[in-house]
Amino acid sequence: MSVLSGQRCCQAARTSQNCIGSQILAPRPAPTRRLVVAHGERRSANRTKWATLEPPSTQEPLVAEPAEELSVADQIWRCSQDLTPVFSEIDRLVAANVRRVQRAFRNARIGPHHFQGSTGYGHGDLGREALDEVMAEVMGAEAALMRVQFVSGTHAIAAALFAVLRPGDEMLAVAGHPYDTLEEVIGSRGSPGAGSLAEWGVGYRELALTEGGSIDWEALGRAVVPGKTRVAHIQRSCGYALRPTLSIEEIERAVKVIKSQDPSVVVTVDNCYGEFTDTREPCAVGADLVMGSLIKNPGGNIAPCGGYVAGRADLISRVGARLYAPGVGCDAGAVGGSTLRLMFQGLFLAPQMTGEALKGGRLVAELLHREGYPVVPAPGLPPVWSMITAVQLGSREAMKAFCGGIQRTCPIGSYISPEPGVTAGYGDEVIFADGTFIDGSTAELSADGPVRPPYVVYCQGGSHWTHWALALEGA
Repeated sequence: MSVLSGQRCCQAARTSQNCIGSQILAPRPAPTRRLVVAHGERRSANRTKWATLEPPSTQEPLVAEPAEELSVADQIWRCSQDLTPVFSEIDRLVAANVRRVQRAFRNARIGPHHFQGSTGYGHGDLGREALDEVMAEVMGAEAALMRVQFVSGTHAIAAALFAVLRPGDEMLAVAGHPYDTLEEVIGSRGSPGAGSLAEWGVGYRELALTEGGSIDWEALGRAVVPGKTRVAHIQRSCGYALRPTLSIEEIERAVKVIKSQDPSVVVTVDNCYGEFTDTREPCAVGADLVMGSLIKNPGGNIAPCGGYVAGRADLISRVGARLYAPGVGCDAGAVGGSTLRLMFQGLFLAPQMTGEALKGGRLVAELLHREGYPVVPAPGLPPVWSMITAVQLGSREAMKAFCGGIQRTCPIGSYISPEPGVTAGYGDEVIFADGTFIDGSTAELSADGPVRPPYVVYCQGGSHWTHWALALEGA
């Protein structure tokens, strides 16, 4: 049975991929030996082989059948028409953020001479320095490091935490349990000897969220221990939790509550999936450091790698010393000219790509809600825009079926069957559907989640909302 069809008969073989008009697609001819052989290759242990000698022998001919009265495609397009007012509000958000980014480019006087790149140490790279300047203004910060040397958002967050925390300090997680990949950074899970914060003598506490999934403001008001609590960490997005994304207003309130107890506490914000979902960023409302990945929102789906940290200038200097080495500072880090240009261009495209992803998420929520599945955020115009739409599917089998359908509509690896498996950084089996041009770029279009009750898949990204329309047909 189809994940999207409830008790109705399966329609998975009757999508637009199976026929053109009323023409039945003929079975594939017997395959010849393929040139590409990659036995056992898989991404993070969640894939069948990227390439095999031949397609599976169990493949059935694709057969067109008569359409039902209201096809899945018709349902999806009807949802999109009902969402016209919501899409219009997203367009207004995109316009405001494009204006913000363009102003930063203009103020930094960005020109073709900034796309030359550098080699070796990367000293004196005018383009890289200008990119940092642009990113700092976009983030509402004093300074920024936008670097290809950050391999992920988790790496950027870890660099910031290790730059600020010292033995005997305490890290306080303000918005419940942080994202799974931070567990090994903190030291609550992972291999001994890896050099976690716990092994460096850094304490850790976290404040549980309320039953409604919001910050416990009463508990936060007395949570800081002056002279001991050094970092108060806020995760903006839901991560792998069924809770709403935090609004900029909530982050601003949290900063004020924390600083009122001890002004010296450094407020860090995991900004992954949060960039350009509002007209302001956390540094603009008092956060000391924000961190994120360039293969999510701010890379505009074309930056090939990298991450960023933005915030107070003195703290950014410490992050530079942590990323590279003490004494090296921020005047280092080579980046090729073509990559540097893509980072500039991706940042300019980022508000538009984020807007398309928000539209796709609203479509996912609307359709799956109508099919009877709990979704977060709820359908319609949300109080806070979220790049992540959580769908509670209820079983391991449903997660595999949904992710399999999404993978079939991806441009890369559409022939791959996602399988739950062990993935570096995660404590549970995780399943990924993300056939993307940039490896791991969940902002392009992805559906993933840890395979554990209540079996929730997290839908993210989308370079155009109509790709989500096709992906939902596949699911």
